Formats: sequence, structure tokens, C-alpha cells
Amino acid sequence: KIRKTRVYRKNCKAKSAALSFLPILTWLPYYPVKQYLFSDVVSGLSTGVVQLPQGLAYAMLAALPPVYGLYSSFYPVVLYTFFGTSRHISIGTFAVISLMIGGVVVREAPDSMFYVFPANGSNISVPVVNIEARDTRRVQLAVVLTTLVGIIQMVFGLLRFGFVAIYLTEPLVRGFTTAAAVHVVVSQLKYLLGVKTQRYAGPLSVVYSLKAVLLDIPNTNVTTILLGLACLVFLYGTKHINERFKNKLLIPIPGEIIVVIVSTGISYGLSLSDHYQVDVVGKIPSGLLPPSVPHFSLLPNLISDSFAVAIVGFSMGISLAKIFALKHGYSVDGNQELIALGLCNFISSFFQTFAITCSMSRSLVQESTGGKTQVIAGLLGSLLVLLVVVAIGFVFQPLPQTVLAAIIMVNLLGMFKQFRDIPHLWRTSKIELVIWLVAFVASVLLGLDYGLLVALTFAILTVVYRTQSPKSSVLGHVAHTGLYCDVDEYEEAAEYEGIKIFHFNSSIYFANSDLYETINRTDYYLDGILCMGNSLNCFFSFYMDRYRHIYILLIPRRGNLSAQ
Repeated sequence: KIRKTRVYRKNCKAKSAALSFLPILTWLPYYPVKQYLFSDVVSGLSTGVVQLPQGLAYAMLAALPPVYGLYSSFYPVVLYTFFGTSRHISIGTFAVISLMIGGVVVREAPDSMFYVFPANGSNISVPVVNIEARDTRRVQLAVVLTTLVGIIQMVFGLLRFGFVAIYLTEPLVRGFTTAAAVHVVVSQLKYLLGVKTQRYAGPLSVVYSLKAVLLDIPNTNVTTILLGLACLVFLYGTKHINERFKNKLLIPIPGEIIVVIVSTGISYGLSLSDHYQVDVVGKIPSGLLPPSVPHFSLLPNLISDSFAVAIVGFSMGISLAKIFALKHGYSVDGNQELIALGLCNFISSFFQTFAITCSMSRSLVQESTGGKTQVIAGLLGSLLVLLVVVAIGFVFQPLPQTVLAAIIMVNLLGMFKQFRDIPHLWRTSKIELVIWLVAFVASVLLGLDYGLLVALTFAILTVVYRTQSPKSSVLGHVAHTGLYCDVDEYEEAAEYEGIKIFHFNSSIYFANSDLYETINRTDYYLDGILCMGNSLNCFFSFYMDRYRHIYILLIPRRGNLSAQ
């Protein structure tokens, strides 16, 4: 019997471990086909038509050829279906992560490294960029970075470090993502205007990029900007209609795919690239690339960047996953999400993808169109991307780059609305407002990597400040009620004779012990323990670590407890 019990326990542990590692096994056997299938199919198709143009567009942000955005929209989605715990988030390319990757690869492989002189026998001595060699190097850097990001996320998940996301407070994340939106828009201006400028990375890169675009405005391609502005107006209009009539529309209007198809047709029919010098996507190779080992020799310079990408990617994913889980009544496991994202990045990197996380816009599409699970909605969207990669990728080769820039800009509208946080935080919490502003300004001026480090450091310092200099007050009783209020703020509050009620808004530890010396100088004794004897000069201390406030009863030094 003992042996049978031990075997049973081992089997239970093995089963529990398998279900924890593969969450799909907990619900797939009980999938209600009649109730969920139609909703999941509609959701998958809707998400897929959004994921396709976003994959092409966000590859531009990562400074990589567009086809690698399609690869990154296929492999990770399939893997997350098996290992992820959220049923509604849409895994794949995301603007902030793509921009961070782009900053890294541009810093490590700038255009200046690939200048060559034309070998056509002409007398022209002006060097040109070897685009093929440059793109190859940048892909290698992005793939190695993604591999390291996956390893870090998996290790954090196995060590149960899912709690690290709590250090990325909401004001910090919102300020950081707003700054990222500024970086993204500035980086896309040259594509929208059709000008040729250098891409900068590092501190003040947004200033240098904006300056370069403004100086080159006289060379704007009129056809490019007209097409880009038309796409901006159309996409903004469809987004507004989708938000305003979301309860009446069966599925959202797929503005992105409409713009991509129409503009590709116009570009091909009018030969915009040849006749009007409009920059287009260019060659999109058909089929999937065979797996290959990343170039780990490039690893040393990418370690610090990989930590930043890993933490930001996980923070974005878990925050959105928790919102949908709370709304639909299920739970997500932060540690398993780390492992799932790590596996998605690590395994997919061997197939030439770049780092991914969940996308807010696609996740909202997947959830609002009735998506119930990843197995149908997620897989169907990824299969739509696979169809383009394998069979019809060449169709999108005439797609103008200004259209992709317009898609990116319109999808960032939600991030720019986060400027509305400033007046709200001004009214509610000045410290959180300062965190928001520091994260925004540091990330805009110093770059996303250094900006995140500065914002995190500042947020931790505010925690020290808030516990070291907490708000304190003396409370008085409001007559004929059970309320105790600050005597300096409420005239009706009156103190008890011979007793002081001190309200302290933090835990007690060495850094704020000086406050008690001030109390001692006001003729009140405080030794921080609960006295339960015949001591004359003592007080009752109600020390509650797990509560927001601490209330301490102070007895006058000359008071006699037995006489109270």
C-alpha cells in the first residue's frame, strides 16, 4: 500500500508538472466545439489580417528586411499556443520591442560599416552602402539578441522571478511606452516623406533623426507623402469607426489589410517605384528558411540590451494577459508566461526571427471579435501569415514603404493618448507624476535602453523616499461618530486629554526612526514595543506590517497609566 501511495503521488506530481508546463492540456480536451469554434475562426481571421501588415511594418522598425517580420509573426504564435496561459493575447511583433531591437542593430551595424565604391568602371568615387551585407549583419545581431532574450526569460521563469514585473510600475510603463511612441514616429517620418536620412542610435538619437529629416524636407517625394497621408486619413477613419460602432459591427473593418492591398495594386499598376521613385518593400523570398545556429560570437555587446528587451517584453505581455484574465474569469501564471515567452523567443530564433511579445492592438481585435482560445484564433492567424510567406509573398513586393509607416503611426495613437495621464496624476499623486515624466524624458533623450534604466532607478528611489519621509499626523475624535481625523485639517476633530493618537503612513524601520526622535522632543515617550505591565511611561503600539497605515497611541511622559 505504501508503494502504491508513493507511485500515485509521483504520478500526480508528474501530471501536475506536465499540465503546468503545457497549459493547453488543461482545457483542450474539454474544448466546446459548438460554442467556441465559430467565434475562434472569426477572431483568427480578423487577427491574421491585422498581423500580416503589422509584421511587415514592424520589421522596418527593427531595421530588418520585411520578410523577417512575417517569420516573427508565425513561429512564436504557434509555440505560445502550447506553452502560454493567456487565451486572448496576440503574440508576435510589437512596436516598442521592434524599436529597441532596431536601436541595437543600428548601433552595432551602422551604415558607415558597409560603404563600398561602385565597381562598374565609372569615374564616380562616391561610396554607397552595401545593403545586402548590412542587412545580413543586422539579421545576425537581431537573431542572437532574440536567443539571449529567450534564455533570460526562461531562466527567470524557472527561478520563479515573475514578480520582477511589479518594479515596472504603471506610471513608469506608460511614460516609457509614450517615449517609445515618440521614437517610432520620428523614425518613420523619413519613410512617410520619402527622404533618405541616416538612422541614429543612442542618446539624443531622436533629436538627431528629427534634425536630419527637417533639413532634408526640400527633397520630399511628393507622390510618397500624398500616398502616405491618404493612408493615414483612411486608417484613422476606420479605427475611429471601429471604436465608435464596435457593438454594432460583427468584425472590425480591416483597415490595414485594405490599405496594403489597394496601395500594392496602385503601386504595381502605376509603377510608382520606377516612374516616381517611391520606395517599396522589395524582394520577399518565398518559403521558410531552414533552422540555423545563431552567431554567438556577437553576444558580448548585446547582454545589457537583452535584459532590457526581456523585461520590457514580459511586462507588456503579463499586464495585458492579467487584464483579459480578470475580465473573462480565469487566471494566468506569471512564471509560466516567462517560460512561454522565453521558449517562443529562443526556439524561434533558430528560424531567423526577432524578439516578440504581445501586441495591444491585435490582442484587442482577437478579444473583441469573440476569440475564446489560442488553439484556433491564434493558430488560424499564424496560418494566414504562413500562406503569405510560402505562396503569395511576392504579391507584396510593390508595397510602398510609406504605407507601412502610416500603419505604424496610426497604431500608436493609443500610446499618445497616455499624455492624458499627466493632469490625472497631478491631482492624485505628484510622486507618480514625476515617475511618469522622468521615464518619458529620460527615454526620449537617452534612448529606450538607458531611459529604462534611469526610470527604474528613480522609481526605486521614490520607494525609499516614501518610506523614509511618510506622511504623519495627529488624529482627533469627531464627536458623536466613530471617526478619527487629522486635527490640522478638520476643526471638528478633538484630541483626548492626556492621549495622543499618532497616524504614521509607513512601516517602521531604521531609515525613518528620526521621526520618533522628533516625537520624543515633544514630550512623548516612544520605544516601539507593546507594554503590558505596570510601567508608568509606556504606550500601546499597534504595528501592522500588512496594512496600509500604522496607528500608535502615545502616553505623556508624566502620565500615570494606572490613573488613566
